Amino acid sequence: MKSVSNITGSIMPKIDLFFDSSALMAGMISAGGAARALLLLAEDEKILLTVSEQVIVEVERNLARKAPQALPFARQLILATKLRIVRDPSPELVKTHMDWISHPADVPILVAAVQARADFLVTLNTRHFLANPDIARKSGLRIGTPGDALAWLRSQLTGNQKRS
Repeated sequence: MKSVSNITGSIMPKIDLFFDSSALMAGMISAGGAARALLLLAEDEKILLTVSEQVIVEVERNLARKAPQALPFARQLILATKLRIVRDPSPELVKTHMDWISHPADVPILVAAVQARADFLVTLNTRHFLANPDIARKSGLRIGTPGDALAWLRSQLTGNQKRS
């Protein structure tokens, strides 16, 4: 993992946030807000942003349906933020983790985030991801909204909490 200097001047590994499609869409279509701020931090290479192939497919499908004029901008943003795109987990691996979350379509996102060794799974999907704290416990991931991730990131950079 690459290193960056934090505000105190010491070297630390670059923080890696895994965006699901709701967080990535929010960052793309909003002129402000925490999701957009995180995308800008990735563009400035202050943090790493990771997504899975499924996330890219979902975002492009949703944009094509809801705002087709935004597709070229979305693709430029993906390139500018230097998103790390990881392969979707195998169906066999997904099957072994079906107990992590009640919504089966979200299991590959959780597994991909774990496989990517992300520090934080960023989502706006309150009903499926955030309403049940057992999902974070079972997966071993920190899970929260873009605002939660930004606050956690700030605490990491100011040394208020340990990464683990």
